[in-house]
Amino acid sequence: MLIYKRTKNLRAVQLLLGHSKLESTVRYLGIEVDDALEISEQTEI
Repeated sequence: MLIYKRTKNLRAVQLLLGHSKLESTVRYLGIEVDDALEISEQTEI
């Protein structure tokens, strides 16, 4: 998804896709869970 590639903001992508769980968004994007959690911790929401 282009928004994720540009911003690395998992929470924004999660909201746009309507996923209730961050894990669903991670699976959808096909990224590693550890990488996703590290990125989300560094991103202010």
